Amino acid sequence: MEEKKRIFSGVQPSGTITLGNYIGAIKNWVDLQNDYECIFAMMDMHTITVRQTPAELRKRTLELMALYIACGIDPEKSTLFIQSHNSAHAELAWVLNCYTYMGELQRMTQFKDKSSRHADNINAGLFTYPVLMASDILLYQTELVPVGKDQMQHIEICRDVAQRFNALYGDVFKIPEGLLVKSGAKIASLQEPTKKMSKSDPNPKGYISMMDDFNVMAKKIKSAVTDSEGVIEYRPDDEAKAGINNLLSIMAVMTDSTPEAVAREFSGQGYGTFKSAVAEAVVEGIKPIRAEYDRIIADKAYLQDIYKRGAESAARIANRTLKKVYKKVGFIVD
Repeated sequence: MEEKKRIFSGVQPSGTITLGNYIGAIKNWVDLQNDYECIFAMMDMHTITVRQTPAELRKRTLELMALYIACGIDPEKSTLFIQSHNSAHAELAWVLNCYTYMGELQRMTQFKDKSSRHADNINAGLFTYPVLMASDILLYQTELVPVGKDQMQHIEICRDVAQRFNALYGDVFKIPEGLLVKSGAKIASLQEPTKKMSKSDPNPKGYISMMDDFNVMAKKIKSAVTDSEGVIEYRPDDEAKAGINNLLSIMAVMTDSTPEAVAREFSGQGYGTFKSAVAEAVVEGIKPIRAEYDRIIADKAYLQDIYKRGAESAARIANRTLKKVYKKVGFIVD
């Protein structure tokens, strides 16, 4: 039997999980776990480049794991673990720091963006964040990383560092490829539809939290920015239609359709009618997830069992890679 390709991905438990996170990442992972060997992490180490409240971070990490499972990620099919429970991530990151160039890190758009938003805390971790991300991926000899277009830059630097290391020491790392998801890869802000939906958006009307009250979700969609044209058409290259394109994409994912098909279905109807239909589809899609989440988050022993077993499984794979790296660079390995 052909061996399944390995996928690694994760989300930071640094705030509320948005509809954008669900559509752009988690929902796609659910489908991928049947065809690939999947490893999914709660990326808590990445969160501390920005100051966190410790008790809140612990709480959100468990909530994120419960949400992963509620969305359909099966702990019996996929490895689920908490990043900080595997010290190999930090250990490999230090080695890779020594094979990553300052110029490469200075070009990263995320560093520029976060530095401008957190000018009082431009720390070294924020600068070397892509190296930890490369470590996350390379530790597991990952072949595919599901990403949105905005994250491809991180995959490129990961590949560059891996190829540089391999050129010096032989075939130590598999060279990963970004796996771009087609539908709903980048869900936009409901208020600024030319920007990505983000949990750090200062305007709460711009994003839908998976934990929002259902009435609040519906209100946010009904108040979404559209345009004055009043025509429901999917024109992805037309920035003037960014708001309608975004709602069509959301509707398509929530109803297992395509934006083009949704546009045809609602052609000739008003924006108000269409927004109401989108709101209903989103609420109905999230309701069963929330019911399952409520059940799982109440069972702390179950979650602990999952993340402990996940960490052991992840460590078995990661430590093989780390041992090989340590030998190659000249460390004494028993």
